[in-house]
Amino acid sequence: MQTLRGIAILVIFLVTAVAGIPWQSWAIWRNLARRKTFPHRYDRFLCRLFGLNITVVGTPVQDRGVLMVANHTSYLDILILGGAARVSFVAKSEVNAWPFFGLMARLHQSVFVERARRSQVGVSRDQLRERLVAGDALVLFPEGTSNDGNHVLPFKSALMSAAEAEIGTDALGHPLRVPVQPVSIAYVGYQGMPMGRENRPLFAWYGDMELVPHLWEAVTAGPIDVVVEFHPPMTVDSEGGRKPLAARAEAVIRRGQARALAGLVNAPPPPRVPSPDLVEALA
Repeated sequence: MQTLRGIAILVIFLVTAVAGIPWQSWAIWRNLARRKTFPHRYDRFLCRLFGLNITVVGTPVQDRGVLMVANHTSYLDILILGGAARVSFVAKSEVNAWPFFGLMARLHQSVFVERARRSQVGVSRDQLRERLVAGDALVLFPEGTSNDGNHVLPFKSALMSAAEAEIGTDALGHPLRVPVQPVSIAYVGYQGMPMGRENRPLFAWYGDMELVPHLWEAVTAGPIDVVVEFHPPMTVDSEGGRKPLAARAEAVIRRGQARALAGLVNAPPPPRVPSPDLVEALA
């Protein structure tokens, strides 16, 4: 039965993807409004198809340009975040060359950045700023890679300098910076039961795992429960700079993931305390 379920899921996925490609391509070419809403609706459909039962906590920023920063566990994160909010993604340049998945990333209007060469950081930052000032919601994975889903890797802050862009002024003429919204993702349940550390590699894609065999294993494994928490947004001004901002976002996401993995989704977050980086920046 699991094999038949997996085959059915992949067939439906491929058929709907082939049908949706020209629809979204036309919307992007003609600059139609649905170019932003169609991927969101399609990702929500795929979440149901793949058996991703998503609990959303908090509210995503959708009325202005926003840089969402999230922990990264799997390619499934793309469907989960795309189904929870109208977003585009910041992806490494190699993804653009991947067969089929590169095309799907382009149809999500992803921004492809060169992470390996420091000389390209400024170019990538300017690309992000342009999209953010235009009002887009972009998702950045500051860890730079995916992991096993049990913890959060240290954040890299270079591309978060895009949040220094001004998106307008307030009533007093002070500059308004791009909001940065931390988002934590936690894979918490498997086939209706709490997911243990031993089951998370069924869905976490990291290290030298091959994509196609892992995807097949994931679709035949059964439904999973995921908690996505949209935390309150912050800015480079409120946190005292790019590096303190990255440190604060990392801490918020780490705590959010830990609460979800512990089954404390509805528990109040711990009181906010200044991060060491922020204290040092303000000293």
